[in-house]
This record gives sequence, C-alpha cells and structure tokens, in this order.
Amino acid sequence: MIKDGFLWVIRLLVGGLFIFSGLIKVNDPVGTSIKLEEYFDVFSNDIAGFFYYLKPFALEFAVILVVIEVVLGVMLILGVKSRFTVWALALMILFFTFLTFFSAYFNKVTDCGCFGDAIKLTPWQSFYKDLILLVLIAILFLFQLDLPKKSALWAKVVTAVCCVLALTLSILAIRNLPFIDFRAYKVGVNIPQNMLPSSPLEYSYVMKKDGELLTFDQYPSDETLEFVEMNLKNPEALPKISDFAVWNDEGDFSSEVFTGDKTLILVSSMLKVSDSNLEEIDQLIKDLKGSPIQPVFVAAASQEEITSFMNERGWDILGLQADATVVKTMIRSNPGIMLLKDGQVLAKYHHNNTPSSSEVLDYYIK
Repeated sequence: MIKDGFLWVIRLLVGGLFIFSGLIKVNDPVGTSIKLEEYFDVFSNDIAGFFYYLKPFALEFAVILVVIEVVLGVMLILGVKSRFTVWALALMILFFTFLTFFSAYFNKVTDCGCFGDAIKLTPWQSFYKDLILLVLIAILFLFQLDLPKKSALWAKVVTAVCCVLALTLSILAIRNLPFIDFRAYKVGVNIPQNMLPSSPLEYSYVMKKDGELLTFDQYPSDETLEFVEMNLKNPEALPKISDFAVWNDEGDFSSEVFTGDKTLILVSSMLKVSDSNLEEIDQLIKDLKGSPIQPVFVAAASQEEITSFMNERGWDILGLQADATVVKTMIRSNPGIMLLKDGQVLAKYHHNNTPSSSEVLDYYIK
C-alpha cells in the first residue's frame, strides 16, 4: 500500500507538471516554435547542419510537442497504457535534459521556454528541474510493473478528448493570438513606463585590500582598495522592457511612437509575412487617413525593403525598422496590429482579425 501510494504521488507530480507545462505552451505555440528555431540554429552550427532545414517546420513540431506533453501527463495520471507512457516520458525527459544541459553549459539558449513566457527559468534552473523529473520518471520506470496494467474506458475517452482539445486550442492560438498574454507588451502595459526601473537601482561594490574581500553599499573613496565587482542588489527593479527601439534613416522614433494615438502594423519577417489579410489592412490604413490616429508600419527589415513594401501596398504612412525578436515579442502574428495611446497598449489583433476603422476609433474614444 505504501509503495502504491508513493508511486501515485510521483505519477501525480510528474503528470501534473507535464500537463501544466504543455497547457502553457498550448496557449502560445508560436512562442514555442520561435524557441525551437533558436535551438535548430544552435544545433546546425554546433552539432549537424541538417538541423537548419528543420526551421521551416518549427511550428508543426511545436504543436506536436505541446499536445504530446499534455496527453502523456493525462495518460500517466489516469493510468492509460502505463508502460508505454513511462517509456515515452523517459525518452522525452532525456531529450529535454540534454537540451537544458547544452543550453546551460555552453550558454547557447538563455531561456529554454519550458513554461513559455509565464515562468522564466535560467538555463541551470531548467536543467536541475529536468534532473528532478528524470529521477522521478526513473523510479516509475523501475516500478513500471506495479503501475496500472489496464485502464477504464472512461480514462481512455478522457485522454482522447484532452488530445483533441489540446490540438484544437493550439490551432486557435495560432490562427488568432494567445488566450493569455504573459509577455511584457500585453494589453494594458505602458511601454515607456516599463522601460524605466520600478525603483532606484541599488548596487553593492566588492573591493579587495591585502587579499581580503570587502563589500560596500557605496563606492568607497579609499584609493588603496582594488575594485573586484559590482552587484545589483534589487534586480526585481530592473525595467521589464529593455530592448524596444524603432528607427529609420532619419534617426530614432521611439518617443514619436509613444506620443498620441498610434496604430502599429507590425511585421517580424518580410519573407514570412502573410498576404491573406493584407487587403483588410490596406482598407484600415485608408479609412484612418485624416483621423487623429496615425498608422505606423514597423518591420524587422531594411529601410529599402520597408519602403518598397509600402509603395507596393500604396501605404503613405511612416515606416520604421525594429529588431525581429522585439516584434515577435510584441505580437504573435505576422503581420499583426497593435493600438497605442501615449505608449499604452490598448489592443492587439492577429491579421486574421483585422479590425475596421470604427472598431479602432472606439478604443480611442472610450
């Protein structure tokens, strides 16, 4: 009885963690695909060149991965095909442990994306988390003969329903936007305010004298002390947004974007930009002309590419450059639409849900 209870607790912990991790990524499969692309880039350079050719399929891999995480977690807890489930989890956690160790030891991918943008872990924290899971799954592997050998029909039905739901939610999140936005540019955020520290940054200074290390809250004036390092005492006060910038050949336009009412048309990749709803965006820009709301095109591209694209679409608006990672963080759509009022995010739209000019105007007159 004690052993059965012990194994049940492990099944609940491991299965629950896989379900939790999978559901967070089901909420944002595009974010998971971006992380996979990072790994494919690193592996193509450090392990084998063929990983580069997997990048175009990163989104498909992401959907498969997140659905499998959820389904295996449900199967483990409900005791559906226990031996198969434990084998599958063992192989998956071995793969994850390799990824997180590779990231931590070689400092290649600084965020594994284990829990999406909801919970940020350092590479070493991710590795230690996977080590703990590896030990727990190893225990299940050793005692797999004591796990449920048969499962009830209802358990199999629940597993199938969870699989369909996870797949459906993933597709909906891809075709729209994440159901819950955990990123720094979510609706309601004031971008320029989040670019500032939440409180004054405090530092400690480590100095050396006669082989002894001394720590000071203020930089000492004693010139006989040798500087060793400076440490931030309140990292929680750091700006939540540190990488936002938009510019063109005339200079930086970040302050301009944070002034007044702006509708940003965001493109993270000119090569992958979807043209399925560009006509609706064309109409939106046309209808906003003459209104107090200024449309601005922001793309991760050269100024020549931006100008050429706008001329092709007939957009007589301000065109600005931005970093691709920043644009991908701002919105999970290519193109996507973000409404700003004095730098505050009022709304975000996937290109499949391009708003009309009247919908946009409603946000600014509320």
